[in-house]
Amino acid sequence: MATKIQVIFYSSYGHIFRMAEAIAAGAREVADTEVSVWQVPELVPDHVLEKSGSKAARAQFAHVPTAGVDQLAEADGIIFGTPTRFGNMCAQMRNFLDQTGGLWMRGSLIGKVGSVFASTATQHGGQESTLLSFHTTLLHQGMVIVGVPYSEQRQMTLEEISGGSPYGASTMAGSDGSRLPSENELAIARFQGRHVAEIAGRLKAR
Repeated sequence: MATKIQVIFYSSYGHIFRMAEAIAAGAREVADTEVSVWQVPELVPDHVLEKSGSKAARAQFAHVPTAGVDQLAEADGIIFGTPTRFGNMCAQMRNFLDQTGGLWMRGSLIGKVGSVFASTATQHGGQESTLLSFHTTLLHQGMVIVGVPYSEQRQMTLEEISGGSPYGASTMAGSDGSRLPSENELAIARFQGRHVAEIAGRLKAR
């Protein structure tokens, strides 16, 4: 049977969506892998989204279906993507995860692979704290955390400002949101997707 990978994200302006596409593309490179991409429900009122420009930007991924918590139990590996909010995951992702208490009670996610990617406005805006604090929730669910090993040497580049760390792929949007994920960052994301799918496949085959 195919290894099932779910990529579940929240994106305000499309940066995390672009990273999610790269993550999914990497996972699809692994044979016998079924990849699906989902977004978590929005919590912000429409008039606030319109004022911030987020509502217009979200049109680019309006086709992506909305995730439900029960579907997580069907996956062999789940890769979560979130923008950073003051060094933590965004409220939309937190709200989604806070609804997984039933899965926790049943042990539905124990032994499944979990991984995280993120974005910030600035270079030191909390990428690593967001990724690491996200891992705490995955550990409570009994998931096997997979990051980005240093065999992905793009995370070591000094040739450009770039996201990416052992804790997960990441990108920077810029203070005005104008910076899009670089090719280096997208390549790290593709590596992460492929790496998670490979490990999830090995665990499934045991």
